[in-house]
Amino acid sequence: MTEISKLNVTDHSRDSAGLRYVYPVVSRRAGGVSIGVNLNTNNACNWRCIYCQVPELTRGTAPPVDLALLEKELGGFLHDLQHGDFMQRVPPEARRINDIALSGNGEPTSAQEFNEVIELVGRLKPAELKLVLITNGSLMQRDNVQQGLRRMAQLNGEVWFKLDRASEAGMALVNDTKMTMDKVQQNLVSAISCCPNTWLQTCWFAIDGIAPSSRDEDDYVDFLNGLQRGGIRPRGVLIYGLARPSLQEEAPRLSALPEAELERFAARIRALGVDVRVSA
Repeated sequence: MTEISKLNVTDHSRDSAGLRYVYPVVSRRAGGVSIGVNLNTNNACNWRCIYCQVPELTRGTAPPVDLALLEKELGGFLHDLQHGDFMQRVPPEARRINDIALSGNGEPTSAQEFNEVIELVGRLKPAELKLVLITNGSLMQRDNVQQGLRRMAQLNGEVWFKLDRASEAGMALVNDTKMTMDKVQQNLVSAISCCPNTWLQTCWFAIDGIAPSSRDEDDYVDFLNGLQRGGIRPRGVLIYGLARPSLQEEAPRLSALPEAELERFAARIRALGVDVRVSA
């Protein structure tokens, strides 16, 4: 008999379940099994974050989503997790279903069917199960995205909105995008207005052995201060480090920071009265 491969926090393979759209992840941030939904099966994204672990990442958008196949895969996988033997592949301490997460190999909100996907997930998932959107937040102006987010707010949903650096130069370096900070703020306002349970998610790491500078930290804190002055209040900040190797050309230049360094930065943010969770 072939031994069933085990899942762990460093294995986020999109084909570990043999399905097109649905894959399991043992999430270090979630503390359990996260059911991933990958809408970007073509490995295309409108950003190119230098820490991204997607192989052969290309610029672009999600291809058309086969909604019938997604429904079949997600429904079947939920049943197997709840009633089958799939959890035998999971470390005992993580044998719980934590959430359904739209993430995958690119920007999930680039799918034209995004709103329909949210409706589909809402039909299938247990009411108490959390729904998470992991997004770079760049397409929040789209009507179908806003419709999907408003539906998420009714489905125990939360948004993880990427903010790795809070300056245009920092975003150009880390995310390879020309997004302006004014546009980031506009998009964040849209996300929060549609789904109030919106968190900022921040990947904090060293480049060429050098941690983010004091200027990077000040930019981030100043951005949060500006949000607060404008009455814009994300639910909190999720700071995480590098757990898996990048598959981008910059990979040799990147390294994880000590947890103490992440906590020190988190303390500056907490001093603003903002909730912060750290995952090294």
